Amino acid sequence: MPADAIEVGRIADAWGIKGWFKVLPHSASPEALFSSKRWYLLPSNRNVGANKSPSQKSAAALGASAEKPVLLKISEAKNHADTVVAFSLEVADRNQAEALKGARIFVPRSSFPTAGTDEYYWVDLLGLSVVNREGLALGQVKDLMSTGPQTVLVLSQAPAKEGQPPVERMIPFVAAFVDNVDLPGRMITVDWQLDY
Repeated sequence: MPADAIEVGRIADAWGIKGWFKVLPHSASPEALFSSKRWYLLPSNRNVGANKSPSQKSAAALGASAEKPVLLKISEAKNHADTVVAFSLEVADRNQAEALKGARIFVPRSSFPTAGTDEYYWVDLLGLSVVNREGLALGQVKDLMSTGPQTVLVLSQAPAKEGQPPVERMIPFVAAFVDNVDLPGRMITVDWQLDY
């Protein structure tokens, strides 16, 4: 598995009789699935330790385990209704496609399409430090949340006193509050105060 591998979806089920399979992407914009022709599959981690699920059996048949992914070379991936469908020459028929159900899909971050100006992949924002215009630290991005009309940065900051829970802040990720995103410097500057 590449060091920059990111989980982008999972295989939902077989599609048709010729080995195509349905994919449930983790993003509403699944460009990463379309841009990469190399998908790395790991079995679903929901059934680890229990009886082997179909995805674990298929992964084992393809040479994968919970620690060792299988590389699947994708011939074609496209939108279909509310999901994505894909085909690989390594998946010969519906039975093999059904056996992949539940497998988690990873692609190298380096194969993602280049983001446009003032566009960012959520995965690139995680872990960035956030400071306000005065240079006061507000925390680190631990998550992002989509609220429909906008995305919200979820920050976590170490507590001022030992034994207290971390301070959590939510800042809308919109131009009105975000002054600058410095990916190489791993920092976001915002118009926000400690007591908001």
